[in-house]
Amino acid sequence: MSKLELLAPAGNIERFRTAIRFGADAVYMGLPAFSLRNLADNFSIETLPRTIGHAHERGVKVYVTVNSFIRDADLGELKNTLCALREAAPDALIVNDPAVIRLARRLAPELPLHLSTQANTLNSEAAAFWFDQGISRIVLARELTLDEIRLIRSRIPKELELEMFVHGAMCVSYSGRCLLSNYIDGRDSNRGECVQPCRWNYELKENRVLTAEFREHGRNGEYFTVEDDGKGSFILNSRDMCLAPYLREIEEAGVSCIKIEGRMKSILYVATATNAYRMALDGAPVETVMRELMRLSHRPYTTGFTFRESEKCRGGTYGKSFNAMYGENPAELMEYRTGGYTQQAKIAAVVLGYDSAKAEALIEQRNNFKAGESLNILAPGDVSRSFTVTGIRTEEGEERASAPHPAERLMIHCPEPVAPGDILRKIAAEG
Repeated sequence: MSKLELLAPAGNIERFRTAIRFGADAVYMGLPAFSLRNLADNFSIETLPRTIGHAHERGVKVYVTVNSFIRDADLGELKNTLCALREAAPDALIVNDPAVIRLARRLAPELPLHLSTQANTLNSEAAAFWFDQGISRIVLARELTLDEIRLIRSRIPKELELEMFVHGAMCVSYSGRCLLSNYIDGRDSNRGECVQPCRWNYELKENRVLTAEFREHGRNGEYFTVEDDGKGSFILNSRDMCLAPYLREIEEAGVSCIKIEGRMKSILYVATATNAYRMALDGAPVETVMRELMRLSHRPYTTGFTFRESEKCRGGTYGKSFNAMYGENPAELMEYRTGGYTQQAKIAAVVLGYDSAKAEALIEQRNNFKAGESLNILAPGDVSRSFTVTGIRTEEGEERASAPHPAERLMIHCPEPVAPGDILRKIAAEG
């Protein structure tokens, strides 16, 4: 069993409970301000102590993000927030701006500080500098290769922990520092209001059909191709990161925590991704893990920069089987043909209770399904069971042929035992 800490996103209370149930060792969450995900549901400072207590009762740590870029007008609210966080007592704050670090050390000195990836830490001297400022963990820049991480680990104090993103969306920016959203829409991605313009569909002037090839002047590498066929071109759209097959190498490089991106993602995303990485850490076959990760909503996968300048750029040991791109070709970092997602599974319902004597599950419906359809059960460490729905009725006893109304509570015949918090999925043909 791996010693890596598995850190999962918690965008609201339902996803928070889901991440814990499906195997997270720690969760990260934000408040309505200073969190870089202001558009998520987030958590209130008033309910935070109770939320943290719920996690601690289950042996799970809580890290709170205070990692946006601060202006002078924010300092008063920031001080109040830090004092409130001191009382709530999370296990660490995820910080970025030196103002937050300086004030946190003065106003909440008991709280450990983790340096956000927004600080784009790329070398051992920078890591040591931040250690001297009271930082106990560095969330490494996504631009680092595994060889570079290994070198950093060898040169920094052993008490300084390293954390690494292993799964989820990436930005066309430098460690998440993007100006496009502010420039195009007036909403600052560095202050939690990103509208994700890198995922938008851009079109050429007069919408003409055009194929253009270009490369950086003076280079002899491969050309990049930009195609516009009348539907546009997604020239800024990064693939999603997926490093599930390489967790052993990541741990051996000296990383102590692996992180899943996704505080804006759905309950199904949080459950599937957290469960898959938990299974990977506990020794499940990589084929099983990758099959699960292909089921969730994602863009085509890439290993990003992790194996550049390394013989591990295999060109797709697992990629050929699972439509994932692994390698150092820059084109394999981008998905410029579409800005959308692919998804092999959709949520049907969340289990609220189970009557084993009647083989009936009380569920809250999330998507339409009907009698005769097969539903897959997503439970912690358990993804292989399915059953056919043979009966649907309301709690009042009214029989139904289908479940067309989202959020309705229903009883369904379920011969497979389930537990509250399990998720029922509709899985499309895989391949």
